[in-house]
Amino acid sequence: MKVKALNVQFNAFFYFYLMKNTFKNFEEYFLTFPEETQQKLEQLRKFIHSLIPGLEEYIGYQMPAFKHNEKPLVYFAGYKNHIGFYPLPEAIIHFENDFEKRKYKFSKGAVQFPMKEDLPLDLVEKMVQFRMMEIDQKKS
Repeated sequence: MKVKALNVQFNAFFYFYLMKNTFKNFEEYFLTFPEETQQKLEQLRKFIHSLIPGLEEYIGYQMPAFKHNEKPLVYFAGYKNHIGFYPLPEAIIHFENDFEKRKYKFSKGAVQFPMKEDLPLDLVEKMVQFRMMEIDQKKS
C-alpha cells in the first residue's frame, strides 16, 4: 500500500513540475486550443489591454494573467465549453448577482463564460476596474 501512495505522490509532483514549466507566454498557451477558443482568448487579451495600456502579461498557475502595480489583476483560461475568468474571490462576491442574472456558472474564485455566447465585455470591464481599485486601495 505504501508503494501505491508514493507512486500517487510522485505522479502528482511530476505533473505539477511539468505544468509549472509548460507555457512561456500567452501565444504558447493560446496555440493549445482550437481556433474558436484562440479567437476568444485573444479578444479578451486585447480588450483588457485596451482598458489599461501597459499591463504586464505573465503566465500564473499555467493560465494567462495580468499584473497591475506588480499585483495579480486577473487570470483567464480556455476550456472545451467555456472561457474561465478568475478575478479573485472579492470580485466574484461583488459581481455574484450579475453572474446569476446572466446564468453564468461561478465558484468562489472563477466565472465561466460559455463558448457559444459572446464574451460579456461590459462585465469584464467592471471586474477589471474593481480589481484595479482593490489593488490601488491596498497600496495606499
